[in-house]
Amino acid sequence: MRSLPKNVRIVEVGPRDGLQNESAIIPTPKKAEFIQLLGTAGLQDIEVASFVHPNRVPQLADADELVRQLELVPNVRYSALVPNMKGLERAIQSGIRRIAVFTAASETFNKKNINMGIQESIDVFKPVVDRALKEGLSVRGYVSTCFVCPYEGPVTKEKVADVAGALFQLGVDEVSIGDTIGAATPRDVETTSGYLLQQFAGHKLAMHFHDTYGMAIANVYQALQMGFMIFDSSAGGLGGCPYAPGASGNLATEDLVYLLDRLGIKSGVSLDLVRRASYFIARELGRDLPSRVLKTA
Repeated sequence: MRSLPKNVRIVEVGPRDGLQNESAIIPTPKKAEFIQLLGTAGLQDIEVASFVHPNRVPQLADADELVRQLELVPNVRYSALVPNMKGLERAIQSGIRRIAVFTAASETFNKKNINMGIQESIDVFKPVVDRALKEGLSVRGYVSTCFVCPYEGPVTKEKVADVAGALFQLGVDEVSIGDTIGAATPRDVETTSGYLLQQFAGHKLAMHFHDTYGMAIANVYQALQMGFMIFDSSAGGLGGCPYAPGASGNLATEDLVYLLDRLGIKSGVSLDLVRRASYFIARELGRDLPSRVLKTA
């Protein structure tokens, strides 16, 4: 067993990955306030929007206006999801300085999610990443269904490595490895993520767990023991995926911060202030959120 890392970087995905799956559409000023609270809590990487077609994800149709309304917190990096060149153009015009592109390790899921096969999506993203880098933007990559696909079942570690490698070849600086339906266990993390560490530098890989079966925190602890230092999470446990049947919310940021605090691992994030941000968005949504830490406060 390796010693645990001293520091961890959290990528907050609640404003994008969380809110995109909600039936309620949050007013733009309230989203901006939510993001402001997250930045004030010490989260230094916040994914705020998605420049997809408004009809595709109506909850995020206000991406351009939202970015304009943000009161930027110093030392916080704001990012947005971009599906194609048109989305990139919108992102550039908005002033966002970091984008993310996304594909999957499962052909069926990718076709359901973005109506493209894996290689087709890589081909689409190549000019997008090239242009983004020329414009001085940084680029992150996402790989969904890295452990289990809701349509194809278990996904091989070799397939995940192939897709992650293709994204790195495009020029992304970091790849997020997603357990999209929350079906992975620590053994799966050890197997697949251990294989990835043989192929890529650990500081370029992030872990993105969902909590469908209550395994997210256990999977984080497994990944920490393997030396991973970047984790995606969502305030309050917001999230899911409209194209992944059975997928529940993301790993809650509060639950992750609580674990890191108890382990003596620095994240720079205030648990109390993350709670405040989650309570705020819960009130706007008019419902309780699944975070375990929120339920105990």
